[in-house]
Amino acid sequence: MEPPIDLLLFLIPIYVANSSPVVLGGGPPLDFRITLQDGNRLLGDGKTIRGFAGGVLAGTVAGGAAAFFYRSPFFPDIQAQFLGAFVLSFGTLAGDALGSFIKRRAGVGSGRPFVLDTITFLIVALALAYPIASANLYDPQNLIFFAGLTLIIHPLANLLANRAGLKSVPW
Repeated sequence: MEPPIDLLLFLIPIYVANSSPVVLGGGPPLDFRITLQDGNRLLGDGKTIRGFAGGVLAGTVAGGAAAFFYRSPFFPDIQAQFLGAFVLSFGTLAGDALGSFIKRRAGVGSGRPFVLDTITFLIVALALAYPIASANLYDPQNLIFFAGLTLIIHPLANLLANRAGLKSVPW
């Protein structure tokens, strides 16, 4: 397993991208209100164009800023680290949208808790970063660290956002 500080700093674009739409979101829905044959929306009102774009931008900026101060052992050079910040941020929001898509297909309503909401964003972000990140990132111990930390931080962050009045539900 890599040093925990390396793993935590790697997660910056993912966690910033995932949390930013709560503040930066709103506006037209990402799914353009498309309803599928199952009678459910493609994604729902909680996923917006502004939230997706704002989250990708915020995560990329945060990861890019971190690259100025910290050289990640998971990318071969600083250019790859900047690209990685974008890919991780985009993958995070794409994974979050995928989780919503699956949630709708499972018949779980918008604003209702769903286990995939907690981890899908991380899985997709890591999968999309695979071509540019070093193989040691995908060591099973690192992946367990990422998953375990995310399963703790994600629900806690949602609870805090709810208490702060930024989210209507604590999940």
